[in-house]
Amino acid sequence: MTGTPGMNDMYAAADFDIELRLLIEAIYLKYSYDFRNYSPASMKRRVAHALQQFDCETVSQLQHRVIHDADCFPALLQYLTIPVSEMFRDPGYFKALREQVLPILHTYPTIKVWIAGCSTGEEVYSMAIMLKEEGLLERAIIYATDINPHSLQKAEAGIYPMESMGLFERNYALAGGTRALSDYCTSAYGSVLFDKQLRRNVTFADHSLATDSVFSEVQLISCRNVLIYFNKALQNRAFGLFHQSLVHRGFLGLGSKETVQFSDFASQFEAFAKVERVFRKT
Repeated sequence: MTGTPGMNDMYAAADFDIELRLLIEAIYLKYSYDFRNYSPASMKRRVAHALQQFDCETVSQLQHRVIHDADCFPALLQYLTIPVSEMFRDPGYFKALREQVLPILHTYPTIKVWIAGCSTGEEVYSMAIMLKEEGLLERAIIYATDINPHSLQKAEAGIYPMESMGLFERNYALAGGTRALSDYCTSAYGSVLFDKQLRRNVTFADHSLATDSVFSEVQLISCRNVLIYFNKALQNRAFGLFHQSLVHRGFLGLGSKETVQFSDFASQFEAFAKVERVFRKT
């Protein structure tokens, strides 16, 4: 019957789901990376894509390689974590931070900023540039964390393709940038290298929102386009970490499709810049 899945298709889908659960459990037992509470739909898409890249016909074949080939898991991690970002992504968010949040942070003698799920570092440099222009970078400590060590290495290097600069420049201008973005980087051989002074107060660190603990006395947490890949239980765990990490009346910035509103911590945050998804601890 046209359009009706056959028995083989249904069995294949069921087998895929079973093998996916076994793969995720194997990764946790072997490498202590916990994807067990990531969104099932998202994990299915990522692993299905990985099967093609690793030339595996089944998830079980991929699992065998992950367990027995030491080089396989770091490569697979690139597909499980989706290291995609851009500088000043969602410019309205950064403009809201610049115009509404940073004036309040000016009242603190020192500030701590946690960028959770920093991927390849574009948001870290965006934040550092904005803090510098608002006179806060010298008294700021920035924690930039991710579970992907390869992404953290790229973030720390601060090197991005030259062809991305057009988009970065437009975002920067819309976010209220006061100079030319090129003032903060040098170009060579088709890439741009951001000024190492921007990361002088940045600590890049391996940290999992699924298994690791809190940072202390943080004034601003930015965790964007990460929670959409978590199920509700893991989202609640992350919000718990953020709530414990923030100082009284600290700020939490989320992605454009994320909210604390329907979580267990909804009553412990208030919307500060609702459209831009900036919340404040009550």
